[in-house]
Amino acid sequence: MAELDQKFLDETFPPERTDAFFDALFGGAEEGAYDIRLVPLGVTDKEAHLAFELRQRPGKCLKCSLTYGLPQVFKRHPVLNVAGVARAVAGRLGWEGEPEWELGPTEEVDAETHVIPLRLVRK
Repeated sequence: MAELDQKFLDETFPPERTDAFFDALFGGAEEGAYDIRLVPLGVTDKEAHLAFELRQRPGKCLKCSLTYGLPQVFKRHPVLNVAGVARAVAGRLGWEGEPEWELGPTEEVDAETHVIPLRLVRK
């Protein structure tokens, strides 16, 4: 089974996508309060657990950013393309066909870091 290393995930969900997301959402990347990074949490034969890690940008307030409503936004936003990310991860793992995927509720790690869990299930 292939590994989900950080290099692959950074290529699949590059850092520039954060700025593109805020540009589409607010009309300017500078309005974004956090950077988004896809990180691996664990993989089994049937499931892959990852998370979109939201890290507060200097001088911004992550808590003020209403991150708890983000899973629904992430699910539908074309710039983030979570379905495409799920397909790329499943392909890397050698899974056949479309994976099932879901985003969990936003979790607060600390004041500067929140995460949105992403769970992929092999069909």
